[in-house]
Amino acid sequence: MKKIIELLSVIYDNQLDESVTNAFISRVEKVKHTVTKTRKQGWDETDVVLITYADQFQQKNEKTLKTLGDFYNRWLNNSFSHIHLLPFYPWSSDDGFSVIDYHQVDPACGDWQDIARLNNSTRLMFDFVCNHISAKSHWFEQYLAGNPEYQNFFIEVDPRTDLSAVTRPRALPLLSPFTLADGSQQYIWTTFSDDQIDLNFANPQVLLAMVDVLLHYLKEGADYIRLDAVGYMWKTIGTNCIHLEKTHQLVKLFRAVVDEVAPGTVLITETNVPHKDNISYLGNGYDEAQMVYQFPLPPLVLHAIHTGSARVLSQWAASLAEVKNGKTTWFNFLASHDGIGLNPLRGILPEEDILHLVNQLQEEGALVNWKNNPDGTRSPYEINVTYMDALNRRDSSDEERLARFFLAHAILLAFPGVPAIYVQSILGSRNDYNGVERLDYNRAINRQKYDLHEIETQLSGESRLRGRVYQKLSHLINVRKKHAAFHPDSDFIPESINDNVLVIKRRSENGKSVMALFNLSAQQQSAMLPVNNYEDLISGAHINGSQSYDMQPYQVLWLSY
Repeated sequence: MKKIIELLSVIYDNQLDESVTNAFISRVEKVKHTVTKTRKQGWDETDVVLITYADQFQQKNEKTLKTLGDFYNRWLNNSFSHIHLLPFYPWSSDDGFSVIDYHQVDPACGDWQDIARLNNSTRLMFDFVCNHISAKSHWFEQYLAGNPEYQNFFIEVDPRTDLSAVTRPRALPLLSPFTLADGSQQYIWTTFSDDQIDLNFANPQVLLAMVDVLLHYLKEGADYIRLDAVGYMWKTIGTNCIHLEKTHQLVKLFRAVVDEVAPGTVLITETNVPHKDNISYLGNGYDEAQMVYQFPLPPLVLHAIHTGSARVLSQWAASLAEVKNGKTTWFNFLASHDGIGLNPLRGILPEEDILHLVNQLQEEGALVNWKNNPDGTRSPYEINVTYMDALNRRDSSDEERLARFFLAHAILLAFPGVPAIYVQSILGSRNDYNGVERLDYNRAINRQKYDLHEIETQLSGESRLRGRVYQKLSHLINVRKKHAAFHPDSDFIPESINDNVLVIKRRSENGKSVMALFNLSAQQQSAMLPVNNYEDLISGAHINGSQSYDMQPYQVLWLSY
């Protein structure tokens, strides 16, 4: 509790009233005595996360959380240890990220009992949408109505204020006008959209209300908690309003609360920003997040396979050892409910190479979202596409699609950290242009929902692309889970045999070793293997070292020795 009190004092510059501090402590103490679930301490090679919506699968006259649970138990239980449930609360836009009520389950999905039943089958990851709330929420409606309790819950700004220094993640206005009950107009800070109202953490009552949300999620059994858009939480006019020290202090407070109430709960920060800023949320290794999203990985793997070159990916991967301390790790992914972020590439790839990749993907049917720059120009910040279609041309054969897709996921699963696979990837999904047309936003291209019977029928067909993707990725995941060398904290040495072949060496504490080789090119490549007797974990084949091994296009070897 001492840590929480110290952080509250730091956040509010020793100005916090004692009664407010006592309110924080009282809430934490009360919930601490009601949380009985024991969390897993740390992580290992068996931890693999499925990212999905609560309403991903639908069946007539059935709540979608039950349908999801049934699908998971039939198809995914053996592969995945956790489900990241994207926001399942009542919402008004952005597929759940404009939260109307943090404390409720969307009635179409079910209720907290359905969450508990799902938690009996798997560990769960919740979204803590901590930067903003829906314009349709009770909090904001009460603000508009003039309720003094909510007067300072949001950030009012004179529209004549110079906000040019503020980092903009969207090509949308930073301030949105709203009419209050008394007829006056106020401009309110809206980082992402006029339906996503930023919270004013400078008001300690806002922080208290959000700590209540965090405590609720701990009570409901969340093992992992994702801090959404966390970098924008604190605003100071005249600064860039991202990654401010006060924001880091808020994350430290959340960590202190979690450690006090439910030790072992993992905080994961979602900051789609350059690498240096991203890893800053690991703090000193003990005081902020335990994991950060590995945002450079999706576009770098994509770039490597498109160019057939291991050079940039290998050089970047060599820098990852800097966060290894056994207390923090990476949250690795290739695809998610959002697009493939480009900002993390900046500083790793020249801008002309980024733009070339964007143009290539657009020619093959990908969509692009843009952001405004302080100088009035705009830049692409996100490619909207399924990862299957991002890796391939429109005229690619299914064999080539499958080979490149399998290659990408074999790289993902060989990296240090905890891997997460988006549901559309394990389902082998293609671009959903009908969804984009129907919903009128680019991200819908990779957010298709399914009738349960139809998707199960498609997955059962081993000759179909979906069925083959499901079978091969499930096999790959289960191979990884059985080998200690893939423990998130195991030694990791990336290198390249030549410009086309990436090599990743992993060694566990007990000496179990894997040498993974990836032919990123469309041509056969020769790899000289060190003297040893190897077993390819994927195929089961035995390979003798000290000889040149001819790797087929896009071939993957996970050699155990």
